[in-house]
Amino acid sequence: MKLEAKVYIVGAGPGDPELITVKGMRILEQADVVIYTDSLVREELLDYCRPGTQVYKSAGMTLEEIVESMAAHVRMGHSVARVHTGDPAVFGAILEQIGLLRRANIPYEVVPGVSSVFAAAAVLGAELTVPELTQTVILTRVGGRTPVPEGEQLRDLARHHATMALYLSATLAKKAVDELLAADWSPDTPVAVVQKATWPDQKVIRTTLSGLVRAMGDAHVSMHAMILAGWALDPDLALQDGYRSKLYDKTFTHRFRRGVANHD
Repeated sequence: MKLEAKVYIVGAGPGDPELITVKGMRILEQADVVIYTDSLVREELLDYCRPGTQVYKSAGMTLEEIVESMAAHVRMGHSVARVHTGDPAVFGAILEQIGLLRRANIPYEVVPGVSSVFAAAAVLGAELTVPELTQTVILTRVGGRTPVPEGEQLRDLARHHATMALYLSATLAKKAVDELLAADWSPDTPVAVVQKATWPDQKVIRTTLSGLVRAMGDAHVSMHAMILAGWALDPDLALQDGYRSKLYDKTFTHRFRRGVANHD
C-alpha cells in the first residue's frame, strides 16, 4: 500500500534495527523522505529504505528547519518518515513539531516504538512490576538544565517506593541518589544501569543505590543510559517463591481455568 503524503513520526526503538515495529519498517521501506535523529538512531535502520530515498540528519537542524523541510516535501506530494529513537511519546520532543505541523495544516501520524526503559528491562531479564512488591513504574528524569514541574521532584515521586526509571539522568546520578535517600530508600536498594541498550557496545551495571555513582564512574558511563532502581531489580528475586503472579497459580480461578485446592 502506497504511503499518503504526510509526516509519519516513527519510533525507531532503542537501537537494535530489528526492534523497530513492522509498521515502522514498512514506512521506512516506502517513504520518499527520511529525517532521522542521527545522534541517537542507528544508521543501519536506513538499510530498510529504498534506493533514491532522500535522507536528512536532524542533529544539526533547528526545530523550524526540520518542520519547514517536512512541510515542503508533503506539499510536493511526498511521504516523510520523521524517525525518533525509542518511543516518540516519552521524552521525544514531538509536541513542538506536531504544533507547527498543525499550524501549517500538514497531516501527520505517530507510530509507536519500543522505549529504552523496556529494552533495558529486557537486557536485564527483569520484570518491573512484581506482585506483592511493586505494581507501579514511574518514568521520569532528574531535574537539571531541563527542570521538572513542581510536585514532580524526584524525592516526592520516590516516596511511593515504586520501580523508578530515570531517563536523561546519567550525569545527575549523585543528585538521583541523594533524592532517593531523602525519600527513605535503603542504601542497599538494587539499581541497574544500561547504557545504549541493544546496541553492539551496550554496557550493563548492577549495583546498589549507595554504590551507583562510583559504579558509573568506574564504567565511564555518563550518557545514553537508563537508570532503573527498586527491589524489582534484585537479580535473585526470580529465585524467591513469595512474589508470584496469581495468573498461573493452580489455586486461582479465572475465566479460562478453575483453580484446585492446595493440600500441601
